[in-house]
Amino acid sequence: MSNTREWNVRIFIYEEEGTTTARAVLDTGMTTLTGRGVARCNPQDVDIPEIGDELAVSRAMAELGRQLMRTADRDLQGVGAGPLPSKTQASFGWPDATL
Repeated sequence: MSNTREWNVRIFIYEEEGTTTARAVLDTGMTTLTGRGVARCNPQDVDIPEIGDELAVSRAMAELGRQLMRTADRDLQGVGAGPLPSKTQASFGWPDATL
């Protein structure tokens, strides 16, 4: 049986004196999660508001994604499916190499 859902994300952007703050709000219809991100313009750089918006929003979305993953992990644990074992990092070689 097919099932379609719609989740909405609203983005709010605030700019003030070289600092851009973004808030990303996910509404699933059953729960709401909020991610926040900030971007600051270096005083030596040209102030281009669109770049500040992109940085702040991407950081808010990344935080929102991490929150959603933590929520999914908790829900999985709630039904008896624990999280995947953490990877063991090698102390040498490539940084993403696992044992």
